[in-house]
Amino acid sequence: MESTTKLYSLSYTKATTYLFASLFVMGNIIFPQLCHLAHWGGPVMLPIYFFTLIGAYKYGWRVGLLTAVFSPWINHVLFGMPSLAVLPFIWIKSALLVAAAGFMASRFRRITIPVLLGVVLAYQVTGTLMEWVLTGDFYLAAQDFRMGVPGMLFQVVGGYALLKAIAGR
Repeated sequence: MESTTKLYSLSYTKATTYLFASLFVMGNIIFPQLCHLAHWGGPVMLPIYFFTLIGAYKYGWRVGLLTAVFSPWINHVLFGMPSLAVLPFIWIKSALLVAAAGFMASRFRRITIPVLLGVVLAYQVTGTLMEWVLTGDFYLAAQDFRMGVPGMLFQVVGGYALLKAIAGR
């Protein structure tokens, strides 16, 4: 028997939108710092996207978008990572992640590995193509696929586990 999955689409007029976005921004600040303790931990684990995925999938695109915009910016201001040069590309991929997660959550209304895999592949493939067009450098644009596959897998499996853990809430 499958457990009930509560997915929300919170509006900007709700205080809970900002509360959840703040919690996910904090997660996107702490988790990258932990990953950066390991050599190449950031580019391999892609931690800046994890709580954006959770927020957008569980609480809707508005929570996801707030998380996507403020997480990289606050990390840059506090820690210098991500660098200013890559910040626009992280924002692009984060916005694509929010759109994909919001769409898939509203379309399927359940949490499954294939759906989360679709979300991650959608934002990564589209984001890589957009970065390639903007930079003209495919090698640079494909960095997440060259180095970040463990992070993408963590987004799918870890995202599934966390979303399932909070599914009924």
